[in-house]
Amino acid sequence: MKATAQPITIAVGEAHRVSGLLQVPPEAHACYVMAHGAGAGMTHPFMASIANGLAERGIATLRYQFPYMEQRSKRPDTPKLAQATVRAAVAEASHRIPELTLFAGGKSFGGRMTSQAQAEASLALVRGLVFLGFPLHPAGKPSDERAKHLFEVQIPMLFLQGTRDQLADLTLLQPLARKLGVRATLMLFEDADHSFHVPARTGRKDAEVMDELADALARWIDATIARASG
Repeated sequence: MKATAQPITIAVGEAHRVSGLLQVPPEAHACYVMAHGAGAGMTHPFMASIANGLAERGIATLRYQFPYMEQRSKRPDTPKLAQATVRAAVAEASHRIPELTLFAGGKSFGGRMTSQAQAEASLALVRGLVFLGFPLHPAGKPSDERAKHLFEVQIPMLFLQGTRDQLADLTLLQPLARKLGVRATLMLFEDADHSFHVPARTGRKDAEVMDELADALARWIDATIARASG
């Protein structure tokens, strides 16, 4: 039976309420709390594809909106509000499915806000972070300044990155992953850009890349759980 996404509402303090989609397959053993990127919300096809792919692999997901996206604004929230939203979503997942091991992260901006929240103060019960295209720097402006906070993160991190990602120069990202040590795992997807799109000339289709992403993410989650319980 295919897991369907259940609409929920998440309170972010007293001032904000945001939408979420909780997708729990039968016999799920973990949940990935997944934030969207800066320009598209939780219902974007990329987000839905990852959620469906993980459901097929026994992993639940909680997708959710940041307040600015809920209000249909183009200006992302302040880091303080974005991080508060991450915490609220994680708390909601913990409350609704307490039996599942929690992981958090997301696409681009959403992943970075999650890691900032974790660096500021550990997200309760979250066992690892997964970045679906970490935005190391703006396009055309290579820098690793955005990564400084990652050294404050003391739980495992998985970086899933395309080799053509214009927001993550590999000459900066690969040394960064090495400096982070055993906490960081970097997996590269050949010819994929920041949206994990691959050119037709490669002979591959985006759907294949999405399958590879879901496989890699699920395997890493399972391995992280196994290491923690071993």
